[in-house]
Amino acid sequence: MGNGAGDAVVVLEAVTKDYPLGKTTVHAVRGVDIRLERGEFAVLAGPSGSGKTTVLNLIGCVDVATSGKVIIAGRDTKLLKESERTRLRLETLGFIFQSFNLIPVLDLYQNVEFPLLLRKDIDKAERKRRVLELVERVGLTGQMKQRPGELSGGQRQRVAIARALVTRPAIVLADEPTANLDSATGQSILELMRQMNRDGTTFLFSTHDPVVMAAARRVIRIADGKIADQGFGANPSAGAAAAHAH
Repeated sequence: MGNGAGDAVVVLEAVTKDYPLGKTTVHAVRGVDIRLERGEFAVLAGPSGSGKTTVLNLIGCVDVATSGKVIIAGRDTKLLKESERTRLRLETLGFIFQSFNLIPVLDLYQNVEFPLLLRKDIDKAERKRRVLELVERVGLTGQMKQRPGELSGGQRQRVAIARALVTRPAIVLADEPTANLDSATGQSILELMRQMNRDGTTFLFSTHDPVVMAAARRVIRIADGKIADQGFGANPSAGAAAAHAH
């Protein structure tokens, strides 16, 4: 692994992120330390503007820290070239967004397959096998030829989950994944992700939804760009077990 990260899939050390805003500077993240082990099901919780999306973007290599270290799967992201960061995003990270971010002109199958087309190391037969397996897991085999516009919000989020997992990422980052769903649909999406977590996928959500927080094994609370608390959630024993099981 290197960098003293052990079996941690994410390590943030004294991370800060500043943005210029006119003549002032916004300190979006101020000295954050986070360590996520493989197999965790964790939530980054905090009100709007607390810095949680910025932290998610730093972990997702969408943004670069102003100072401190962001180590993903043993690699210090600051030392990577842009092409290496892109590759890390493609091979190690999966993303689920509240607005789904599906490609409207592609059908369900093609949307799930899309990240694999960017990978040169996966042949057509393996692509097909992975896509069919995940579409079945999210319960949408019958909708394979439908485009996003023909699907409900819950179905679209299921497609987004399948797409995030098709590359077999070390960690899935989910930004407010239930925000645009009614509570029953949100609950079933959460259950699906918990199931996949039990199979070994690491999840980190950003949310201010108490239902999502209650489902988490660990809640990392952030306020004004600083970590306020990193306790375990409603199911602490599961969190500890997950952290040590892998």
